[in-house]
Amino acid sequence: MTVLTNDTGTPDRRSLHERIAADLRDEIMSGDLAAGASLPSTAQLKERFDASNATIQKALQLLKDERLVVGRPGAAVTVREHRQRTMRPASYMTPAPSGHPYRWLTEAAKLGARPDSSLLDVRETSAPADVAAALRIAGDETVILREQVLTLDDEPVELVKSYYPMAVARGTAITEKRKIRGGTPALLAELGFPPRTSVDRVSARVPTQEQYRALRLPSDLPVLRTLRVVFSDEERPIEATVMVKAGHLYELQYEFSAE
Repeated sequence: MTVLTNDTGTPDRRSLHERIAADLRDEIMSGDLAAGASLPSTAQLKERFDASNATIQKALQLLKDERLVVGRPGAAVTVREHRQRTMRPASYMTPAPSGHPYRWLTEAAKLGARPDSSLLDVRETSAPADVAAALRIAGDETVILREQVLTLDDEPVELVKSYYPMAVARGTAITEKRKIRGGTPALLAELGFPPRTSVDRVSARVPTQEQYRALRLPSDLPVLRTLRVVFSDEERPIEATVMVKAGHLYELQYEFSAE
């Protein structure tokens, strides 16, 4: 296997087909290869990357497995429509009006897909260290965990784990294993804890075994992990949520004013 180096001399020890897939993946995700466009022919890719036909086919298979492109033998390989969805977290933090669905569902529907959520579990548990710190509680203090998976067109897109301090959740529907009409933001507002601000910490990570299975990931490509802390009046943390989505299929857009 040929080992390439970058300008700093660091070797790229990935196999050639992985390197080719990485370059094409970047062009797809940046829009240089637009949704619906055909990829260069196998002959063109062979010349560009100085690779064999078998190597090019292995690279293309990676992209097919990642649901970035579609194609069949003898036909052109094209970039999949909606190959990368842009999610705007600020659009679904505000509580939904009474009787309306959770805002993530209505906002996701605007992307032209069919959204749904499945509640996996609701239980008392201890919180991960970063969640406990965000909620300003002791590491051994019990919280309520609500775990769900969000889907678009029956494909899992996000694994969500929301943690609530017992002082906020005790005796409320948050502790019950059932969906909450309008989502927990609406319920929190009704309970006297209106969401006022949120802080997101976003990182790229290699998926855990649980995340790999829940999101049906094709490989160990990085996932986007967001730790969102929601604050109510007097900057009281009322919810900390860990959201994980496939990094090669989704991007996050944050909008800020100059004020």
